[in-house]
Amino acid sequence: MAANPAIQLDASKLELVQNLELEMMSDMYNRMTGACNRKCIAPKYSEAELSKGESVCLDRCVAKYLEVHERIGKKLTAMNTDEEAVKKILEQNNSS
Repeated sequence: MAANPAIQLDASKLELVQNLELEMMSDMYNRMTGACNRKCIAPKYSEAELSKGESVCLDRCVAKYLEVHERIGKKLTAMNTDEEAVKKILEQNNSS
């Protein structure tokens, strides 16, 4: 029995979305670690372990980075939702 092509298409789309999400999260993580390391850790190490100040700086940097990332995600989602609503209204007006 052959598999339903629509189901295969949905599965391939889902896999693509999952891969894109993974790539975006990996990129965000790499950017965050690079930015926070540059900001909080001196280029010349005097000790093998992080100092208390460096640890606090890294904690705050990561928290701020993730908060901004979340805010941007919410804003983009809202913009996308608004855009879809405008498209539906335009389609309704054009079909009238």
